[in-house]
Amino acid sequence: MKIGILQTGHAPDELLETSGDVAPYFARMLDGFGFTFATYSVVDMEFPTAITECDGWIITGSKFGAYDDEPFIAPLEDLIRAVYAADIPLVGICFGHQIIAQALGGKVEKFSEGWAVGRTDYDWDGEQVSLNAWHQDQVVARPADATVYASNDFCENAALVYGKRAFTVQPHPEYGAGFIGGLVKYRGKGVVPDDQLAQAQANLDQPVDNPRVAAQIARFFKERVVA
Repeated sequence: MKIGILQTGHAPDELLETSGDVAPYFARMLDGFGFTFATYSVVDMEFPTAITECDGWIITGSKFGAYDDEPFIAPLEDLIRAVYAADIPLVGICFGHQIIAQALGGKVEKFSEGWAVGRTDYDWDGEQVSLNAWHQDQVVARPADATVYASNDFCENAALVYGKRAFTVQPHPEYGAGFIGGLVKYRGKGVVPDDQLAQAQANLDQPVDNPRVAAQIARFFKERVVA
């Protein structure tokens, strides 16, 4: 099964040499599940010529907001709607979670209560799951087809399921301590409150449930179920 990675942002320049860019994290996250991958840097206007080029699609995180006036946003929304209408499995992470919701009739905005940064706990379909987060934007109104799969007191729509067509997640199951630590150091200063950055730094060595969520994503691609 071939998965198309729609890359909507780049890693900070300071991390490119040591940690690499964004897309390979998704391939590593899903390593061992029998997938092959193709990457399309949609943030640089590199789009697939047909939605059938891949058997499933995953949309990455980004420094941009879904509501920003960036050249890639409108064609990406068109692509999302086409993939969804064609019943090709679609997964979104962070910005990907948000842009899918927006493209399908939901609403995304800069959340008035601030940021979620670093290791964060979620009610994940009745169980506690911990994942790394890095966002201020949130899905504040769900599309009609979406149901809540995960949430916490700060983020009501932390994961959404759209029947058998899409599964989207606000936090980052693809990132471990190294990348989050890099974001704290290179992208957080002066943007995220200092106390939250300090807490995220202090929690870098705490375990997260990336493998569990990666397995869910893989199962969704293969079987169209989330469990």
